[in-house]
Amino acid sequence: MFAELSITSNFTFLTGGSHPEDYVERAGLMGMPALAIADENSVAGIVRAHVAAREIGRRVAERQAFDAANGPIGPPTPEGCPRPLSADIYCVPRLIPAARILTEEGVALTVLPRDRTAWGRLTRLITLGRRRAPKGEALIRVGDVLEFGAGLEMLLHVPEPVPEGWRGQVARLIRAFAGQMTLAMVPRYDGEDTARFARLGDLAKALGLPIVASAGPIMHHARRRKLVDVLSAIRTGRRVDALGLLAQPNAEKRLRSEAEMLRLFRGHEQAVHRAGEIAARCTFSLDELRYEYPSEIAEGETPAARLERLARAGLRARYPGGAPERVLGMLEHELALIAKLKYEPYFLTVNDIVAFARSRGILCQGRGSAANSVVCYALGVTSVSPEIGTMVFERFVSEARDEPPDIDVDFEHERREEVIQHIYEKYGRHRAGLCATVIHYRGKRAIREVGRAMGLSEDTIAAMSSQVWGWGGGGLRDDRLREIGLDPRDPQLALVMSLVDEIRGFPRHLSQHVGGFIITEGRLDELVPVENATMEDRTVISWDKDDIDALGILKVDVLALGMLTCIRKAFDLISTHHHTDYTLASLPPEDPAVYDMLCRADSVGVFQVESRAQMNFLPRMKPRSFYDLVIQVAIIRPGPIQGDMVHPFIRRRNGEEAVSFPSDALGAVLGKTLGVPLFQEQAMQIAIIGAGFSPDEADRLRRALATFKKLGHVSEFRERFLRGMRANGYDEDFAQRCFSQIEGFGSYGFPESHAASFALLVYASAWLKRRHPGIYACALLNSQPMGFYAPAQIVRDAREHGVEVRPVCVNASWWDNVMEPDGKGGLALRLGFRQIRGMAEEEARWITAARGNGYLAVDDVWRRAGTPPRLLARLAEADAFAALGLDRREALWQARAISDAAPLPLFARDIDGEGIAEPPVSLPEMSLGEAVVEDYVSMRLSLRAHPIALLRPLLTPGLGGDQSA
Repeated sequence: MFAELSITSNFTFLTGGSHPEDYVERAGLMGMPALAIADENSVAGIVRAHVAAREIGRRVAERQAFDAANGPIGPPTPEGCPRPLSADIYCVPRLIPAARILTEEGVALTVLPRDRTAWGRLTRLITLGRRRAPKGEALIRVGDVLEFGAGLEMLLHVPEPVPEGWRGQVARLIRAFAGQMTLAMVPRYDGEDTARFARLGDLAKALGLPIVASAGPIMHHARRRKLVDVLSAIRTGRRVDALGLLAQPNAEKRLRSEAEMLRLFRGHEQAVHRAGEIAARCTFSLDELRYEYPSEIAEGETPAARLERLARAGLRARYPGGAPERVLGMLEHELALIAKLKYEPYFLTVNDIVAFARSRGILCQGRGSAANSVVCYALGVTSVSPEIGTMVFERFVSEARDEPPDIDVDFEHERREEVIQHIYEKYGRHRAGLCATVIHYRGKRAIREVGRAMGLSEDTIAAMSSQVWGWGGGGLRDDRLREIGLDPRDPQLALVMSLVDEIRGFPRHLSQHVGGFIITEGRLDELVPVENATMEDRTVISWDKDDIDALGILKVDVLALGMLTCIRKAFDLISTHHHTDYTLASLPPEDPAVYDMLCRADSVGVFQVESRAQMNFLPRMKPRSFYDLVIQVAIIRPGPIQGDMVHPFIRRRNGEEAVSFPSDALGAVLGKTLGVPLFQEQAMQIAIIGAGFSPDEADRLRRALATFKKLGHVSEFRERFLRGMRANGYDEDFAQRCFSQIEGFGSYGFPESHAASFALLVYASAWLKRRHPGIYACALLNSQPMGFYAPAQIVRDAREHGVEVRPVCVNASWWDNVMEPDGKGGLALRLGFRQIRGMAEEEARWITAARGNGYLAVDDVWRRAGTPPRLLARLAEADAFAALGLDRREALWQARAISDAAPLPLFARDIDGEGIAEPPVSLPEMSLGEAVVEDYVSMRLSLRAHPIALLRPLLTPGLGGDQSA
């Protein structure tokens, strides 16, 4: 039977008009046994097609089992039904991974690997071309195809007109791969196809190649034609009405059935049948990809022995007096399960990365599903005791799921690059690479780019995009369009909105993941193509985190977290000034004063609980223990809020409502959260225990719960979930609220394991703020940009906590903010040069290196430090010369008078200092209001007064004010 071997999906960015999944679904409806997604120099979209084919197979199997038990229900449904009543309307299409290779010499080939070895050659070929070129491009030569072409079926595409030298390059390929090449016969649907097919047939005979038919689809269905034109307009920077020959003349470039192909290729039927013959020879499936962990064998020690040795040594360090029996039992259990699943290398890889960071003094903290385990606690990957949580290890490392565990490690955001480069150096770029992130069209971008392509005015586009809020940005309702003066019944506007809805979710381009590393034992580029990222010295693979999750490939997340930078700098300052060394694990636990501070919502600058929503909730939550912080972190999230779980939890916590459980079985899951589900793991357990989900169904639910899931649809589980809850006797209202929470997790879910890791950083940052407010404020300022609050708010909060804050001074400040003796036995916070706008660290270092015992005048800084006049002016504007007895205006006057150019002869002083001198100038003193304004202009903060304090007398009836301010 005919198989389509040259499909262009929307992963040929801004060209293909359909998702890979669309083609697979359509092929199943047509009864097509196999199809090949072949994007330009890329395999970025094929995993999605593979997963779609697997899902169709699962659905068909379920339906066949049902029909076998109950008999078929009803007649076959019409083509296009998204979920057929009878399984026989589908065949399960087989995906053939492929790519369309475009060479520098103008030769275009669709290549299909016959087996696993050929797949490795294809990915290396694409890697070679991608690594030669900037991000998003490829430079592949015919010589590269000759090197890596063994085992690849090659479909040769003939350009029109045939360029000079093309035949010579093709002849090289035919000599090398005579039995692997066919000439692709693709219609253009322009009325000239009969003559074109005759010419191609003659050319094939001349080259000694058989012919094969392809529809050359760029869309799965004719209804996508308008969207394809919009994509072409966006790609070329034109309007749709100015596309000319680039516009699609019709909707014929679509996926076609065998019957349609036989009609189109009348007289060349053998070419149609040959497509099926080629498909039969290509037996490779992505299911054959076997990911191999780095072995992590060191000095002849097996991974299992090494992991056990390190874990037991770490546990002894964690519990100098001996670990509790429960913890020892948990360790034995986890080590046994890890050994059974052969996951030791994964934990050793994470351990080695963390050990490198600690050897460099880089603070890090592990989190993720498997991070909150005894093994990770013993290895030092996390500082959260596994006794804190309620989830068992099997929920994260499961024999039934047979997929790798998940550990994310956060590093100081200023030093994460050191860790990334260490991974590249240790494993090599042929064995390590970052995941890709597929940038999809969402609300605002979809409106802007489609609107421009369709000719809407910029002010109309701006008005429409202003009505879209949030990361996802759903469609615009008619009433919102009317509010901004637009008529939703206008045909052009209606068409634009229809196209915006269609393009939403389309891939726009590939970017790099925030830190997900794929590390392999063998060559990574024989598993998946590797390409350059935009950032220098970064390489990424073609697949994103959902793709590698679907294929069971290990990912270690090497993430950046600003709060870790802040905490590490605070620990360094405490060590310097108080001679006490702290780590995350050695902070004094459960300090009542810290919880008192949090109960007052005194949390400006405290990790995770500094937002207005969290500060509003803290006095109601009244946290008094570490697990309270775990709940605090997780509860102000879309899942619990959308599921209306917040208010019932508070009522139960405050004794206003009795704590009850829907059943004893769910009581074991919901006990620590007072019968209210708050965590992602609890939502999954409710589905299993309460709704009777199978482990496979629960796993698919978990995938749909993934953070910011692009294409996952949690709502498809709704009816199954509610039906199961009803069948097991649970209240309808409880079931609805539980599923509302699950849907909330579809946008943003928070597992208990993550919440526990973050809660440790909440406690650490709160402890530092309560016990060392000056040092904590200093560390926060030195770690900017991060968090919710600007430097002005951090400084104001520190002063309210009794911290003396001193201004930037040319004789006392350094680049960083520092703590210095306040003369009263305490410490004062001295603002650093980093607070001055437009000042670079290198410039500040010259000033501090040359000042010796101090500068005496503005021109003294110029002569000794070589500071240019423009920078002297910036220092003067920041009032950094106040310690020299100069106010801001006088210092600025002197700075402006300095010039790098030689003075005119009349104004030059001779050896005796004689010459014409300018008379002293009397400058008016700045008012308080003017000084505050200049402080904010130059440093974004002021130590003089809050701006509103100057206006308050004018805003309060009956009070006067200093009008000069």
